[in-house]
Amino acid sequence: MDDHRSEKSEPLVQLSEVEKIEGKVKSAFYELREGEVWFSKEIKREHRRLKTSLARYLLQSRFLAVLSAPFIYAVIIPFVLLDLFVSVYQAVCFPVYGIPKARRKDYIAIDRNQLGYLNRLEGVNCMYCSYGNGVLAYAVEIAGRTEQHWCPIKHARRVQNAHKRYSEFLPYGDAHAYREQIEQVRNDFKDLKERK
Repeated sequence: MDDHRSEKSEPLVQLSEVEKIEGKVKSAFYELREGEVWFSKEIKREHRRLKTSLARYLLQSRFLAVLSAPFIYAVIIPFVLLDLFVSVYQAVCFPVYGIPKARRKDYIAIDRNQLGYLNRLEGVNCMYCSYGNGVLAYAVEIAGRTEQHWCPIKHARRVQNAHKRYSEFLPYGDAHAYREQIEQVRNDFKDLKERK
């Protein structure tokens, strides 16, 4: 296998500051160099060899999958609107209440489309999924920070996939804890401030 350190090719992906801070990724397929993803020449050749042509990909697709594509891609409209609205919402409201803003780039990672073994349609599909899931994660983070400020009380029943701030919320039905600790919980964003 080629020595990764001696290769003189261009990086494929720029990583966010959070990804750079969180540590180095160890993989047999790529390496991180100063926050950028790099592939060896051998891995790039293997990617090209395993790429399926667009025509073959379409011919192998199920007919109903092709028919469902317009319904799938139509959801881009609410994704873009959600992205726009939550971005404007936090830009206007979070400074008023002292809530730290969520950095959009920490939630929306679009990099898989640059993999050499994906044809153009697969790359577009990966971009779409990355964007949609990233926007939803971004919106959940903004909503979680909002909920922490306005109503940091756990629910009576178990909630599936609660946002990461939920675990610090006050117990359901504990009026004393609510009255005594609301301001403390409402303003407890030190974990976010420490990350900066």
